[in-house]
Amino acid sequence: MIEELFAIEKEAFRESPLHRLDARVKLIMTFAAIIALVSYPISTPVYLLGAVFALFYLVLWVISGLSPLVYLARLLLILPFGLSIMVLQVFFPNRFFPGTDALFSLPFGITVYAGSAQFALILFVKFLLCISFIILLSSTTRMQDMLVGARRLGFPSEFTLVMGMMIRYLFVFGQMFFRIKNALETRCFNAFDRSLPYRYRLRQLGYTIGTMFIRSYEQGERTYVSMLCRGYGKDAFLFVPPKSLQVGEWLALIVGLLVVIVAPVAVYLFH
Repeated sequence: MIEELFAIEKEAFRESPLHRLDARVKLIMTFAAIIALVSYPISTPVYLLGAVFALFYLVLWVISGLSPLVYLARLLLILPFGLSIMVLQVFFPNRFFPGTDALFSLPFGITVYAGSAQFALILFVKFLLCISFIILLSSTTRMQDMLVGARRLGFPSEFTLVMGMMIRYLFVFGQMFFRIKNALETRCFNAFDRSLPYRYRLRQLGYTIGTMFIRSYEQGERTYVSMLCRGYGKDAFLFVPPKSLQVGEWLALIVGLLVVIVAPVAVYLFH
């Protein structure tokens, strides 16, 4: 996964109307979509709302010009975390769907409830759509543009400063990992080489991980001292020049918010 760190923004440097859209517009639309999906009541009309949001998302993805493989690759990295939570829901009675019968029973007294399965499916729809909008945002917006957009929206300067430092030195950590990895390879060490003793491989991996943490700590100390020398303190902030949205960006924002707001209201009122 660390090997793919330096290609994480490759898709964000493409050219499309969605890529060129101001980061503030994409941030607002993403947060609005997530809030609308999460705040919608737990009920079966969520499926209809999910279909509307999925259609809206599909239109945005087509406009971005990205390959579906990009979406699938990033989704598969996150999906196991969400599925693990949802699978556990089916084994416990659910307060949103009371009085439902058990679907079937498993050994050791484990029961799968119909209402809980319905609840897990609704959670999955919400989770999938929320993650999809985040994937779209990260795939069409550069990290620095996202930070600048967040600062222009009024996010605390401490937040954007810390996030900017984290993003910057994440790549420093990646470079450090590659240097250590190359040093091990030049010494013909392979952690998956079964001809080497298991304890020896485990010990070398432990040394490697410890070395990375120590070097990261030393790099952090040097960085902090250099920041203090340049005037960093509790009142420091990331300066972002003001920028007004263009007419097309205002139009895209209005259309996106209309879809995100009108769709849940309409589904809620007519069901």
